[in-house]
Amino acid sequence: LAVNLSDLAAMGARPLGFTLALSLPRADDAWLADFARGLFALADAHACPLVGGDTTRGPLNICITVFGEVRPGRALRRDAARVGDDIYVSGRTGEARLALEWLLGTPWARDAVGPALPAGLRARLERPSPRLALGQALAGVAHAALDLSDGLTGDLGHILTASGVGADIRLGDLPVVPALAALPEAERLTCLLSGGDDYELLFTAPVSSREAVQAAARASET
Repeated sequence: LAVNLSDLAAMGARPLGFTLALSLPRADDAWLADFARGLFALADAHACPLVGGDTTRGPLNICITVFGEVRPGRALRRDAARVGDDIYVSGRTGEARLALEWLLGTPWARDAVGPALPAGLRARLERPSPRLALGQALAGVAHAALDLSDGLTGDLGHILTASGVGADIRLGDLPVVPALAALPEAERLTCLLSGGDDYELLFTAPVSSREAVQAAARASET
């Protein structure tokens, strides 16, 4: 659900509701209670009610479809970046990739993080926070946008290709949290630039909109 809501955020849309198709090999009351608790906590937080769906017996499969709305002409699109635009990233990147590498037992991740994975770092991978408020605040302000699921360079590449423009990334401007700062440079850049599943917003906006972008960030507490 969070991943689907993030897609709405990247278009500046407001969620209306979602459907759930759930396939289970057997009914497990404890699992279903935990699943429902997490699902509806997220749905309630973003005023996105469950409006329909289906349940069947079979291999575990969770299929969610989210519906949203945005005013005509104000949707954020990947093909709308313009020459001279600033490039922004909400929050920070790389922590989800670092958490994944730690869980996979990758030596450089284990060395940087230590023997235990901090709860906050694990949450960045397993409990992404869709930036819906920011996306809605940016509608009519930003030009192009995507949510970061394929990594900064990968998703920026999608925007550049669709928009027919190029870009320069100033690596020194990217925020680096302490856990990433402890990494060797090559691995740190891998997390910052190529790590997916951050679900932050990557967007472009004209230089003239810098104050409006800051206002949108403050309004959404991003």
